[in-house]
Amino acid sequence: MRVLVIEDYAPVRGAVMTALRDEGWSADAAGDGSEGLRLAESGGYDVIVLDVMLPGIGGFDVLRALRERGVKGHVMLLTARDEVADRVQGLDLGADDYLVKPFAMEELVARVRALLRREYDKKAPMIRIGHVDIRTTDHAVFVAGEPVEFTAREYALLEYFALRVGEVVTRDDIKRHVYDDGGSLSSNVIDVYVGYLRRKLEREGHPPLIRTRRGEGYVFGSADSA
Repeated sequence: MRVLVIEDYAPVRGAVMTALRDEGWSADAAGDGSEGLRLAESGGYDVIVLDVMLPGIGGFDVLRALRERGVKGHVMLLTARDEVADRVQGLDLGADDYLVKPFAMEELVARVRALLRREYDKKAPMIRIGHVDIRTTDHAVFVAGEPVEFTAREYALLEYFALRVGEVVTRDDIKRHVYDDGGSLSSNVIDVYVGYLRRKLEREGHPPLIRTRRGEGYVFGSADSA
């Protein structure tokens, strides 16, 4: 999943980026409203974490511009002002969530996780696809009822597949939403990680969950869900 952080205070920006990447998400950052707006318009982000008090173009103006220009990513506002009028203004402009500073990093990550589920229409923290259960709160994965360990990168790819079950997921989709350095990533690396997932998810008596669409990408889920 791909997240953009627009925050001018470097220590907070860095801490948020670290927390998001520790979750296995692809994350980019901007230190002012102008750069944030440029990235948000071009990046196809699932969630945008947006500080209200920014130099130059303020957070509310960035949010207004994003919605006017049709950017649909979920937006979570960060602000040091816990006033009803500010919250109402942000929500009326198209924000999806609101977090007051100072905040616990665990709460920010949980709220981003909830927005990601909303983005892909997955309300519950447990995703069940065939014989695989994925618990997004702590990245636990159960295959045919047995816990299976995944690396952070493997889990990020698995969760992205699960959130887009039944859809064709292209290699470019994976580069953008799973890898921070996707622009320079070779298709072979993606194929290797898909191979890792196939081996870990494969169980006798259960149909394969990852199918290759030649020239298109991959489809995750049973044949009936494609």
